[in-house]
Amino acid sequence: MGLQFKEPLFLLLLVPLAVFAMWMWRTKLQLTGTRKALAVGLRTVILLLLVLSLSGVQWYVTLEQKAIYYVVDRSASMPSDKAYGQWLKASSDAKAKDDQVGVIATGLDAIVERSLSPQHLNGFSFTGQINGQFSNLAQGLQLAGSMMPEQAAPRVVLVTDGSENVGDMLRQGKLMKDKGIPVDILPLSGPAKKDVAIDSLKLPEKLYQGEKYALEITIASTFAGTGELRIYEENQEISKQTVTVERGENRFALQSLAKEAGFHRYRAELYFAEDEQAENNTGYAFSRVTGPPKVLVVEGVPGSSGNIESVLKSSFIGYEVIPPEMLSRDMANYAAYDSIILNNVSATRISGPQMDMIETAVASYGIGLVMLGGEDSYGMGGYFKTPIEKALPVYMDLQGKREIPSLGLILVIDRSGSMDGGKLELAKEAAMRTVELMREKDSVGVVAFDSTPWWVVEPQKLTDRKKVLEQIQSIQPAGGTEIYTAVDEAYQRMLKVEAQRRHIILLTDGQSATNQSYEQLTSNMLKHNITLSSVAVGEGADVQLLESLAKMAKGRFYYTNDQSTLPAIFSREAVMMARTYIVDQPFVPALGQTGDWNGLFGDGVPKINAYVAVTPKETAEVALMSPEPDPLLARWQYGSGRSVAWTSDITGKWSGDWISWERFSSVFSQIIKWTFPQFQASPFTLSSRLEGNAAKLELKSSQSGLKGDVHASITDDTLGRTELQLTPTAPGEYESQMTVQKPGVYLAKIDVKDAADPDKSAAGFTTGFVIPYSPEYRIHPADSGAKLKQLAELTGGRLLSLDRPEEVFQGAVHPKRQPHDMAAALLIAALLLWLLDIAVRRLSIPWDRAAILWTAFRPGRRRLQPEPSAVAAGLERLQQRKRRAAGLQRAAQQSAGSGTTLLERGASAARSADGAGSGAAASAPAGQASAPSGAGGAASPPRAGGGAASMPQGPASAASPAAPGTQPDAAEQTMNRLLAAKNRRRR
Repeated sequence: MGLQFKEPLFLLLLVPLAVFAMWMWRTKLQLTGTRKALAVGLRTVILLLLVLSLSGVQWYVTLEQKAIYYVVDRSASMPSDKAYGQWLKASSDAKAKDDQVGVIATGLDAIVERSLSPQHLNGFSFTGQINGQFSNLAQGLQLAGSMMPEQAAPRVVLVTDGSENVGDMLRQGKLMKDKGIPVDILPLSGPAKKDVAIDSLKLPEKLYQGEKYALEITIASTFAGTGELRIYEENQEISKQTVTVERGENRFALQSLAKEAGFHRYRAELYFAEDEQAENNTGYAFSRVTGPPKVLVVEGVPGSSGNIESVLKSSFIGYEVIPPEMLSRDMANYAAYDSIILNNVSATRISGPQMDMIETAVASYGIGLVMLGGEDSYGMGGYFKTPIEKALPVYMDLQGKREIPSLGLILVIDRSGSMDGGKLELAKEAAMRTVELMREKDSVGVVAFDSTPWWVVEPQKLTDRKKVLEQIQSIQPAGGTEIYTAVDEAYQRMLKVEAQRRHIILLTDGQSATNQSYEQLTSNMLKHNITLSSVAVGEGADVQLLESLAKMAKGRFYYTNDQSTLPAIFSREAVMMARTYIVDQPFVPALGQTGDWNGLFGDGVPKINAYVAVTPKETAEVALMSPEPDPLLARWQYGSGRSVAWTSDITGKWSGDWISWERFSSVFSQIIKWTFPQFQASPFTLSSRLEGNAAKLELKSSQSGLKGDVHASITDDTLGRTELQLTPTAPGEYESQMTVQKPGVYLAKIDVKDAADPDKSAAGFTTGFVIPYSPEYRIHPADSGAKLKQLAELTGGRLLSLDRPEEVFQGAVHPKRQPHDMAAALLIAALLLWLLDIAVRRLSIPWDRAAILWTAFRPGRRRLQPEPSAVAAGLERLQQRKRRAAGLQRAAQQSAGSGTTLLERGASAARSADGAGSGAAASAPAGQASAPSGAGGAASPPRAGGGAASMPQGPASAASPAAPGTQPDAAEQTMNRLLAAKNRRRR
């Protein structure tokens, strides 16, 4: 233990403090003796305490306990943890009893695998999840430095191969040095691999349709060998060839032709039998081919798109027709089209992620969207509350515009253990979406079943929609599967429901535990006008039973392997029960907000036989409407794109007169062209480069004098979106930076905001950029050995080896002081001593009398009785005082005959006694009588304070004359001495 000072210069104040103490001692103070010494000492100690407090005095203890954090690099370039796992455990076995060890894993981020503990690492294993695509050693060092305890000597052991690609470990090392934390290094390197990798894939960013171009591929290899190189445009293979590589860098070129307009993604892949690392065998590139627009037609019924194909051909618009199951699950593929047409497609055939991509393509990248009507479209197709409904200018429900037959609906939902996870959550979402689609006059019930049925929502009128939704959300998975009991329970309750149409929806992913008579059950249901539809989820469902149930109960059967379609299936079923969604009364459409389409319908329009009823959105433009009025043709701007809703069909079943109309092709071609992206030209060039885990984007404009803010919306293949504002760095040049988590092609929508109106875009275009695979997989990483050695030298650490794990706890311990601040205690002590100093200077305490009183009245002891001799002495003194008083009285009587002169002398003596002060008067014996006032014998009243005490004592004194100006008598002298003593005691 010892003392230390944070501000030692304040100790120089001790010199004037000593001089001040000597001056106080030599100065003639009013205090004397012990009180003076005590006062000077207290003041000196108080000032000393204040000086020590200013100097920041601390007492400390020296600690030799070690606290070591192992910071382990867990990035992809590191060898298996078997290479260092035993070393970690063996090194911790060499620690002392009080030493502490902890483990931190680092990749792109860092996490604490085990906090500091005196326990060894036996039985330890890595369990945390980190992003191993990058190495950020500085992050691990920073976390370790921030968690070191103050009561131990700190140290960090870094286990790494040194291939840092994010952050700066040397910069962090300087901070560790300032904290006094040495960093030991255990350098690791995996065995040499046979590896071949694609370093880059390049082609022109802009091409014209029919233009020849060259694909340039750079391949790096650690060995010489022969393999296969494949090139893909989108997911279609365009080249396959055998290549021979040498050790080092190899370059290849491939000639190709830009055939189709649009945004295209290219991918190169390598296949070598000797290659030991596949993560770096893929490269990406993209290009936009300028040419005629292209439309994607998605048809619900095969061969039903002939009329729309004729429209596109007559307008020289390229197109592609696919079934909904062929829709891409890659966001970049939608950018290849200018518009997407959904021709009578049921939402049950489009997965949730695909709907999200279509909605994103419209909102963020300006791709057009057209929905054509039919029996499987709009609300009849199950689009209620889907992403596609968000992008269209109409709502799928009727929102109370017309009377719909009341519906009684019971949902029978499997909640067995096999439904745990995404299945049950989507089933609950489907049930809630169905409830939201129903009206207050409808009745709803929800029964969940495992081995037995359980009523989640008793059949009831939908008067409290919020409560019903909360009850559905409470369903939890448990138990087995028993279908018959649940369906029978739903049927029995449905008999009591009053509704114009009554329907049951059964959903399960399993098989019933028992085999009951479903024929009798469904027969009874039909007798009471109750129908049933069934939904089979996954391959484990009893498809045969569920399909036969739906057929026998006059309902519909659905089978899906994509659980994301469940909400669309349920909402479609709810709408299918209300057949009034299809309006089949012929009418001639009325003109509404036609805008620039006014010329298309100026000469009149043919009649329509039927359509699907929908509700227009608040900001939509309804160009054509029915007498109801319902929208027949509506449009609006949605984000960066445009969308159109045509609620009749295009096959001629509902719109025969339109198909035979001579202006049909020109009208519909204009409608489709209206949805094309508004900005076709690309005034910008976007490039990117990877710096660690950040992509630096650089944008160059070919337009001079460009004004307005530049924004970029970046989307990856999982629809993750990042919004950026690019900063101008030079005339026509902008840049920004974004964090990336994985390689691939990223779509970018560039918007230039109008300087006069920031809510409008002055220009915009869609492009993309490529993020290559992580630098962790590069074949030629930078030499990291020298950097690791520099880090160890910078922080005072050591280079360790796998052969000697005990080195970690060897060597001299850097002792660490644990200080304890004393300033507060010193200030409190100074305050208490200051109060004592005031008491010493201001209070005079008779310590001898106090001691006697304490002895006499000390608690716990009997009060002392006075000694007999003391009592006798006291009585003797009282007798003497009595005799003296009597003598004074006689003397006064004898002098009464001397006349006025003696009386005046007595009065003069009385006046002298009064002038001596109240102290002398107070000292006169109590009860002493006054002398007579005159010769007549009349006694004057006694004077306050006992003036008779000033009379001369004894007869001799009474006989002598008292002339004015004579010396005071003995009594007066005694009183003066008493007053002087009293005054001294007060001082």
